[in-house]
Amino acid sequence: MLKTVQHTVEFKNVSPQELFDIFMDSKKHSQIIGAKVEMSRKEGGKFSAFNGFVTGENLRIVPGRLIVQSWRGNIWNKEDLDSLLILFFEKTSQGAQIQLVHTGLPPQFDERWKELYWEPLKKILSDKKL
Repeated sequence: MLKTVQHTVEFKNVSPQELFDIFMDSKKHSQIIGAKVEMSRKEGGKFSAFNGFVTGENLRIVPGRLIVQSWRGNIWNKEDLDSLLILFFEKTSQGAQIQLVHTGLPPQFDERWKELYWEPLKKILSDKKL
């Protein structure tokens, strides 16, 4: 059964544009997840993450506000559809937040966002290492 993950994550002392740029910059994105990322910044552009274990396409980009991507893991069954990721970036009173919807995920990826993205991103931002 495919899963849908929904998160709203707040970050202090950072702008929506800065968060957007982290996700769209290959080097910064790599630093967050601790693995190689190659990211196109263009709609229709391709990307790979986690040393090529995840690949996809940028379906829609609104700079500083929205990223919509198709994702596919190399261990998914060939009959599995690509998943759909939506990241919406917005300003808050103390910084910015990311609203995430990731749908069409195989069950084993249900809770990986917190471990692989949110915790490392918060730590790196608090340490001012980006």
